[in-house]
Order: sequence, then structure tokens, then C-alpha cells
Amino acid sequence: MDRTRFKYYINNSRSDGMSLYKRIFFIFLGASLVALSLQLILVKNHVIDGGIIGISIIFSYITDEEVGLFLLILNTPFFLIAYSYLGRRFLMLSLFAILVLSLGTFLLEPVPVLTHSPILVIILGGISLGLGVGMTIRYGGCLDGTEVLAILFSKRTPFSIGQFILLFNLFIFWSSIFIFGIHEAMYSLATFLVAYKTIDFSIKVG
Repeated sequence: MDRTRFKYYINNSRSDGMSLYKRIFFIFLGASLVALSLQLILVKNHVIDGGIIGISIIFSYITDEEVGLFLLILNTPFFLIAYSYLGRRFLMLSLFAILVLSLGTFLLEPVPVLTHSPILVIILGGISLGLGVGMTIRYGGCLDGTEVLAILFSKRTPFSIGQFILLFNLFIFWSSIFIFGIHEAMYSLATFLVAYKTIDFSIKVG
């Protein structure tokens, strides 16, 4: 997540007069789209995203527990820490998004994967993931605690938000080599790059 993206969030999405119900509706759609991407395309192909979502997928694979459980547990502390920085509305909308995402991944877990084609996994998984995350951010929420942490650390260190997220995710993808294999790690990195570009597009368009 780069500085421009959060500048957009702070300056625009919180002051455009949009009703709370409309925000909740679009955040619900965004989080649901991420859940669909994870459970129907990415997780069962051992393809991970960056941040807390990626860590949750790894922990789910290691422990054989639902990925939604780790999404909820690992994300919540970050948003509680960020309460004083981004405000109560951000906190409530983000927690709502995480709850929708966690419940969605739980309900979709029995559904079979849509495709095992690496190209389709990268393209479809990356685009749907990016659209969901971007929609959630555009309407005032957030799905990954590492993005919140990057904001806070960028104010106190020489690293930018983008640099912090990149370094953190490179560590996650490197770790996934030893768990899933080098091919899956490369697919994960490619999917992350597609999702990253799609997030920027979905936030800025319109």
C-alpha cells in the first residue's frame, strides 16, 4: 500500500458525504469478493497474498484450521492500535470488513476450487482480490492490519508505506517457498503484483 493510496483514503473517502449505509454495503461487497477469491481460487492452490491474509493462509495450511479464524485473530490487534490515528469510524468499518471476510471464508471452505490453471489463478485471483480490497479501502475500511501498521511506522521511520509493505511481503513470500514450494511462491508473487495494481485502479477510478 503506497502513500498515495492512503492519502486518498484520509483526504477523500472520509469527507465525501456518503451515507454510512452505502459504505457498509460496498464494504460488504468488497470483503465478500476477497472471500470468494481466497476460497475459490487462491487458498486451495497454495497461492497466498501478502500481509495478514498471506500469514493466515500459511497458518491455516500448517494447523489445518480455518483461514477465517486467523484473519480475525491476527488482524484485530492492528486495528485496535490504529484507533487513535484513523478514528472510530475506520475501526468499526474495518472490523466489519474483517468479520464479513472471516465468515465468508468459513462458509465457502467446502466449495471446490474453480481452477487449477496457474495463469487463471494469477489473473482471476489477483483481479478479484484487488477489486475487493480496493473497494473496501475506497469506502472507508481496511482488510489487512499490516497496511495500518505501515501508516504508523512510516511516520516514525525513514521507510515509506510502500517500502514497509514491500519488505514485509517479500519476507512472507520467501517463507512460503519452504512451506508450499518455489513454484507456488512465484505464483503468489505474481498474484500479489496483479492485485496490487488492481487495488490502485479500483480506488482511483470513478
